[in-house]
Amino acid sequence: MSIIAVHDLYKFYGKEGRENAVLRGIDLTVEEGSFVCVMGPSGSGKSTLLHLISGLDEPSAGTVELAGKDLASLSLKARTLLRRTTVGYVFQFFNLLPNLTVTENVGLPLIIDGRSKAQEHATVGPLLERFGIEGRAAAFPHQLSGGEMQRTSIARALAGGQPLLLCDEPTGNLSQKAGLEVMRTLRRVCDEDGKSVLLVTHNPRDAAFADEVRFLVDGEVEAERRLSGPDISVEDVHEALAALSI
Repeated sequence: MSIIAVHDLYKFYGKEGRENAVLRGIDLTVEEGSFVCVMGPSGSGKSTLLHLISGLDEPSAGTVELAGKDLASLSLKARTLLRRTTVGYVFQFFNLLPNLTVTENVGLPLIIDGRSKAQEHATVGPLLERFGIEGRAAAFPHQLSGGEMQRTSIARALAGGQPLLLCDEPTGNLSQKAGLEVMRTLRRVCDEDGKSVLLVTHNPRDAAFADEVRFLVDGEVEAERRLSGPDISVEDVHEALAALSI
């Protein structure tokens, strides 16, 4: 089953008659439990695509189905509820709340969902241990390294049990070493937890962790060129980029 199904998606910005097409005719599917990467240069519309898929923005044309539901058919309240129960986010700049500790940041989705303190404790503790940040439980974001902040962000994205992670350049603000560990973590989340992952990036190394790589060029997802399979290499990604002149 597809957790994301996008068909003939368009997004225009600007005044009528002088509109600029950021995305044009996008078709994209993400199956449950798969790891898909959309790759393109900065400014190619990758973040816009994630906003449309999550229902944070509305398309100019086309359809977006999230967990089998057409977002256009839902009220704002229903769309918000679907996003909250379906999607976890991992951002380039972490988006941790600065006045909350690591434990409180990770537990925030549970508080929003009205879970009990016992449920929060039973969920957050194991996540901190899993991602090696249990020793930083009482620390605030400004006291963490970049890698620790991103691991906290991933733990938060998993805390609510949502089946889909949307990852927007998750290593873009990290060192090479920390970024590699974050990508290994996302790969394990897909393989071990069965989560679906949609990653947008311009980094060939990050893209090579995916089961499928699609290329966003001039607002369009290339129909003819894609990479798929369990053994995508960084060299494969570089070759595809060279062929597409991006």
